[in-house]
Amino acid sequence: MKIRKLYIDPQVKDYPETAGISARIKAGQIVVADPDEVLRDIRSGNNPETAGKHSLFITRNKGPFIRKCPGTSHYTCCDYHILHIGAYCTMDCSYCILQAYFHPPVLTLFVNFREMTDQLETLFSSGPMYRTGTGEFTDSLIWEPVYPLASHLVNLFSGRDNAVLELKTKTVATQGLLGLDHRRNTIVSWSLNTEKAIREQERGTASLDDRIHAAAECQLRGYPLGFHFDPMIWYPGCEADYARVVRKLFRRIDPGNVVWISMGSFRFMTHLQEIIERRHPRSDIVYGEFIRGQDGKMRYFKPLRIRLYRALAEAIRNLAPDVTLYFCMEDDEVWGKVLGYTPDQSGGLPSILDASAARHCGLDPNRILEFPRNPVDTLPVPPV
Repeated sequence: MKIRKLYIDPQVKDYPETAGISARIKAGQIVVADPDEVLRDIRSGNNPETAGKHSLFITRNKGPFIRKCPGTSHYTCCDYHILHIGAYCTMDCSYCILQAYFHPPVLTLFVNFREMTDQLETLFSSGPMYRTGTGEFTDSLIWEPVYPLASHLVNLFSGRDNAVLELKTKTVATQGLLGLDHRRNTIVSWSLNTEKAIREQERGTASLDDRIHAAAECQLRGYPLGFHFDPMIWYPGCEADYARVVRKLFRRIDPGNVVWISMGSFRFMTHLQEIIERRHPRSDIVYGEFIRGQDGKMRYFKPLRIRLYRALAEAIRNLAPDVTLYFCMEDDEVWGKVLGYTPDQSGGLPSILDASAARHCGLDPNRILEFPRNPVDTLPVPPV
């Protein structure tokens, strides 16, 4: 983190967590009377999205830490639980939705960890099975240099029989995780892309080789793994490039240790286009073959998405035929034409993912309302 301004909510200025973070960050500290002061300061510059990556606001989460994934209308959702630890990211991917989601975006870390822990304990005692992750509004591991929050969460989830934690990242900040007694209740996941897409669209992220190396190190320490090809970006020759990523991945990673792999293509709200054009003038990703989807977002034409997904799915099945594959926010037609089934035919996507987590993470299958067979094992694969 290259923090130039550290803003502190007066409600948390005496927290020990605030003192620890302040000691690690060599930046001017400003105690603000009102959060709007932070937003006004960020907005005053010519590039608030960039300014927000170098400004950190330490505050309390005044709402629920745990939220259901909102999904998007007309597309299948995985019924994920979001653990809302903070907001925004130090990396600078051209396509990042967070540039347009917050107004303006600013790095924010919630430090009322005791309340977060209490809410998690209530969750653990209240239901059958929970897949929970911290990577919705921020990267799960960017905070490790200033506060070992991920390590705290790994210990908190360790040994639970009805909950798994997923840490999703584009970094290699895993050193603090390697010696923990995680008991396979934490899935460490990486977003993957082609080397061309990483080089041109994912500024400030770890290289593909470094991400895979970090995953292999976590695997050696017993962690189950996940991978997310999302967003997949189309360009001439990308199908062959995605297949190369898969071959490189499974040269280091045991397919039997992979809990799931998701696929999703580049999609964006219309007002994100202006931000991408202004902040990433050398990026051409918004000028492809797009159509407005049922949720109002711009998406690649469906035949193009199907072609892209089929190439990736074939590459994965050639090397890891039993890995659970799923789509992030696609409809039944795409599921059927690429994977040969729809989620409802196997009890619904949440049940499919619950079952895979139970198999790989040693959870209690009786906590799952329905324990379906792995659809990859039982359903036909359409021709590519």
